[in-house]
Amino acid sequence: MKKIYLIILFPFILKAQYNTFFRGFGAFASATESTHFYTNKDQDKRQYNLADLAANPTYYYPRNYIGHEYFNVVSGGIFAEFGKGDRWRWQTEAEWIKKGTKSRELTDPFFGTMGGYSTSKYKYIEWNNHLKFYNPAGYLAHWYVMVGVRLEYLFSSSVGAYAPYDGNFATIWFNPNAAAGYEYGLTKNWYLVTEYHYNPDLLSHRFGNIRVRNRTYEFRVGILYRPKQKRIDDCNAPRYKGPAY
Repeated sequence: MKKIYLIILFPFILKAQYNTFFRGFGAFASATESTHFYTNKDQDKRQYNLADLAANPTYYYPRNYIGHEYFNVVSGGIFAEFGKGDRWRWQTEAEWIKKGTKSRELTDPFFGTMGGYSTSKYKYIEWNNHLKFYNPAGYLAHWYVMVGVRLEYLFSSSVGAYAPYDGNFATIWFNPNAAAGYEYGLTKNWYLVTEYHYNPDLLSHRFGNIRVRNRTYEFRVGILYRPKQKRIDDCNAPRYKGPAY
């Protein structure tokens, strides 16, 4: 049940927005680029002797380190857009996304010797909500920017280096998101959309003196359907039915 918690919530959230105008819905596929940032807050306390290493192993492992970029191209999701105004909108999304990092494990914490790269991979189900500023850029074309929050559920993971930390991320997590996008009209109702997202951890995963953060870039390509304009703006307008009425 926990694995479908966010998906179950999604339609109820949409239905609850009785006081907003429905603007459209769509789907997208995406590619991600992500990595981990490791911070050891006690790294400066090391005395560089074997007795200190034995007494305080967390001073030496891990060291302050930034992982190598991990690329993935099989993420995707669905979204819907709401809003009364022409410029400010609310976009809500349900997404399946993969994140991760390629990191080099410390094979000798005392001397700082590192082995080869190994990959930690994470599969998330996300419920994302964004405030969207929407601006015309020509006939049936618009550019827009978004800021918001992603709520994540960790569906599964496989861990490479730094297993004591990368293998114990929180099941429920949230992080900020900023994005820019472009929307181009294919017809009067169907649009092609492209977006680029910056999604860093605002809070660190904490393990004693160790802090780990993920940073993800995401590129999306999708299709969007918008109802005819009169169905949005003129649904409550009075209609003339003739002199007999």
